[in-house]
Amino acid sequence: MKYKTCVSIAEKTPNKIKQTLKIALKKSDFVEVRLDFLKIEQIPESLELIKKDLSRIVCTLRPKTEGGKFSGNEKERIAILKLIAEYNPFLLDVEYNTLRKNSGLAKYLKSTKTKLLVSWHDFKKTPKSSELKKRIDQMYKFSKHVKIVSTANSTDDATRMLELYSKKGKNNLISFAMGDMGRISRILCLYLGSPYTYVSLGKAVAPGQFSVDEVKKITNLK
Repeated sequence: MKYKTCVSIAEKTPNKIKQTLKIALKKSDFVEVRLDFLKIEQIPESLELIKKDLSRIVCTLRPKTEGGKFSGNEKERIAILKLIAEYNPFLLDVEYNTLRKNSGLAKYLKSTKTKLLVSWHDFKKTPKSSELKKRIDQMYKFSKHVKIVSTANSTDDATRMLELYSKKGKNNLISFAMGDMGRISRILCLYLGSPYTYVSLGKAVAPGQFSVDEVKKITNLK
């Protein structure tokens, strides 16, 4: 079985995105383009530059309240999310909290048949199992593609995130823990059914991220 990877790239200019994307697509099955690292006015240009490869791209426009870099207000961000949806990427990552607060956006994305990846992150801790399971059920109401990520302060925390794969029918679930204590969960999630794991080209974009070369070496061990 081939385990898949998704390289996260966070560049600050459209041309740099195009250059890095070319390298990333040669090494990885999918690429997450963090559009929130760009200036607002650069996003439409970037979408045009990468549109021929969008069938393998996860588009993310993370707000500062969710650990991202988007500099505009929420009204601007929602307008850009709608624009991204028109390009029909492999997946459009939208936060659970954003969809919960903006029923108009959720309705719009449903009407455009956008492949939505509903995401939820906890940058400080890992909640109890009961809380996590309840959150996942709420997220699945928006899409069958769900990404739920916590921060591990112990190995138990990482295990708790991996236990979420025991729920049947969760074949589109991406669940792991960030940080040093959760690092191994970024690999183990692949063996438990995650469609892919997030990696870097070199310098980690998120805490505890492996590089694409490291993951390939580990998953190819026989």
